[in-house]
Amino acid sequence: MPHKTKVWIALGTVYLIWGSTYLGIELAGETIPPLFAVGTRFVAAGLLMTAFTVWRRGPRVLRVRPAELASAALVGTLLPGANAVLFIAERHVQTGVASLVIGAVPLWVVLLRTFASDRPPVATLAGVGVGFAGLALLVRPTGGAPLWAMLIVVVSSVMWATGSFLSSRLPMPADSFAATSIEMLVGGAILLPIGLATTHPHFGDFSARSIFGWFYLVTFGSLVGYTAYVWLLDNAPLGTVATYAYVNPIVAIALGAIVLHESLTWTIGVGALLVLACVALVVRTETIPPEAEAIGAGAADVSS
Repeated sequence: MPHKTKVWIALGTVYLIWGSTYLGIELAGETIPPLFAVGTRFVAAGLLMTAFTVWRRGPRVLRVRPAELASAALVGTLLPGANAVLFIAERHVQTGVASLVIGAVPLWVVLLRTFASDRPPVATLAGVGVGFAGLALLVRPTGGAPLWAMLIVVVSSVMWATGSFLSSRLPMPADSFAATSIEMLVGGAILLPIGLATTHPHFGDFSARSIFGWFYLVTFGSLVGYTAYVWLLDNAPLGTVATYAYVNPIVAIALGAIVLHESLTWTIGVGALLVLACVALVVRTETIPPEAEAIGAGAADVSS
């Protein structure tokens, strides 16, 4: 198979899988308590990713320095935590709108870089300003979503951006699969006890749709999507790979409209155009760390 064909297959995999994780979150959260769902998801995905990493790279790859372990644990608290917040919010917010708000993560990363005394290009800063104007349009209560739920999605986006930003500044494990395994396991180990303490899940109440959504997030969102993403980082230009940042929300909006019959308004449309255009501008000049999407979400699910 020609190399170019392999690149497009992998890119299409990332587009479709990570774009669909928002739908997976919505389905899983229909009957499974959110914190329990996300906690078990990351424990299961972390164990599978660890087994895959050991099989692919050997057990020595998991030997990391204490500083690297601490950094991965911190990032693992923020990224799965952001996913847990999104699980809660998607009970009240359309998946398409949520994906657009989360899709603004690159804009928040630029803002964090600015606060850290970096000097992003003027065009990038201008794009961030316009992008946040689009974000303000999206956060306005739409489609029956209350303002508090929309603000929770913004909190999720900021947590995801913070974890992504720190992952590029802190000493992390050299192997991205090992780093992701630790992040998933730490996030799951923190969230699962909270989920068990705050809810009393009854497995008989879980619908087939929710169980399917949960398995989809664990397998496709976390393992297949991330493996395709890491392969792309080694085999395709970064500018091409980074296009997932503004294609995934489009996939999420389309699936939300087709599967969940979510409605679109002109406000959502204008906000979406502003956010996606500015994210496209930013990703031309900003490098998004692999860890930013390691957990599957997507800029979600990290989609994974």
